[in-house]
Amino acid sequence: MIKMPRAAFVLLALVPVFCRCTSAQNPPPQPPSMPSWFAPPAANPAEQQNFPPLLLQQLSAIKAAALNDDYAYRQLAHLTENIGPRQTGSLQATAAANYVANELRQLGLNVRLEPVTVAHWVRGAETAALVDYPGMTPGTAQKIVLTALGGSTSTPPEGLTAEVVTVNSFEELNALGRDKVAGKIVFFNEPFDKQKADAGYAFASYAEAVRYRGAGPKAAADLGAVACLVRSVGNADYRLPHTGFSGPAGIPAGAVTAEDADLIAYLAAEGPVRMHLTLTPQNLPDETSYNVIADLKGSEHPEQIVVVSGHLDSWDLGTGAIDDGAGVVMAMETAEILERLHLRPARTLRVIAWMDEETGGAGSRAYTVEYIHDFPNHVAAIESDSGAAHPLGFEVKVNPAVIDLLRPVQSVLASIGATLLQPSSYPPGADISSMSEAGVPAFGVMQDGRTYFNYHHTAADTLDKVVPVELRENAAAMAVLGYGLTNMKETLPR
Repeated sequence: MIKMPRAAFVLLALVPVFCRCTSAQNPPPQPPSMPSWFAPPAANPAEQQNFPPLLLQQLSAIKAAALNDDYAYRQLAHLTENIGPRQTGSLQATAAANYVANELRQLGLNVRLEPVTVAHWVRGAETAALVDYPGMTPGTAQKIVLTALGGSTSTPPEGLTAEVVTVNSFEELNALGRDKVAGKIVFFNEPFDKQKADAGYAFASYAEAVRYRGAGPKAAADLGAVACLVRSVGNADYRLPHTGFSGPAGIPAGAVTAEDADLIAYLAAEGPVRMHLTLTPQNLPDETSYNVIADLKGSEHPEQIVVVSGHLDSWDLGTGAIDDGAGVVMAMETAEILERLHLRPARTLRVIAWMDEETGGAGSRAYTVEYIHDFPNHVAAIESDSGAAHPLGFEVKVNPAVIDLLRPVQSVLASIGATLLQPSSYPPGADISSMSEAGVPAFGVMQDGRTYFNYHHTAADTLDKVVPVELRENAAAMAVLGYGLTNMKETLPR
């Protein structure tokens, strides 16, 4: 509820009195105007020119179609339940690319499977136990729940046993020096900030903690550690380990659950802790996989391109429903709705299902090599890679003038609350980062992220975490913005 200044209420209450007491010879006083913040700003000429009434009607029809259709959910169910995990280099990843390509061909799009050379890393045995620690009952051990980080090398088949050195930062590690680190297992115990996540800043919490997953193993290896463990980068304590990619380090690397991280830290504060660790992943020869690229050709400016996208690969622990099957099916539904409503974009709508976002971005790099000469004709790029919860709007890296130009889109999406256009200093999507850095206006669908990192990169990233109504809202947001950008009269300023 908007609070109106008390003076405005007083003046409004006096208006009838003034009218009754004024003589016929004197015109009645006009009621006081409302403050500028009370009413939405009037459309300026640029908005009216770029979003004429017919286009606004079409955007409303697109929104309604998305909110009353389960196309995206059915596609997501097939990707997750029938095909399953889609780790880069796997048979499932290739099957998923072929499936998405065939579905988009059935919609009448011009579809290409563009080859991408990707790494092929496979998970092996994953066990750990504390075998020596203060107060230990003789003849026992304590199991530690963990998972290997993507790209990790292997321990010997029988595992290794070493003392655990617990640190909370890179500074603490470096202060120890090689003498206290060499031959040991380094454990980075950096907690995920739950309060920040609960307040709506989950991605900020993730950014703070994930650096130890990304760079921790290399930092430990440089000081002679035999292995590295990190506290899982996630928000929920269900004794679920969170995997993710780690930079090449040449030593085994894994993530332990939050509960086990607390256990290790507690015991280490009392004295030396030794662990037996077995991780046996394999780095296999590179594989050929595919980006799926599908064009709905523009009727007036086919050379101009608006990208809608999500990444098709996932981690192998779950089935990649929220990360990022949901983003792929939102992009697919954008095309499906336009075909169903017989709406032809003026510019080309390009649906992309990216490959290898999780383990190095080979798909994005391959696209850049192939299409960088076309980036001047890329009008905008949209990616969804933040889950499938209720959409709040879009994170944007754009010329500031773009935000005012897109107020009509905000108005269409107001009924579902997806009205934010949140400026960002960095590209709002890993796969569209090269386009963004080349000046292409970039948009990332913003979802309510408070619970996203409960499931992200875990065995719990499964279809049941997706609420169908919220997936429809996300599809509506992407489709409305995508079609609006293809059909607005002028392209966005860079």
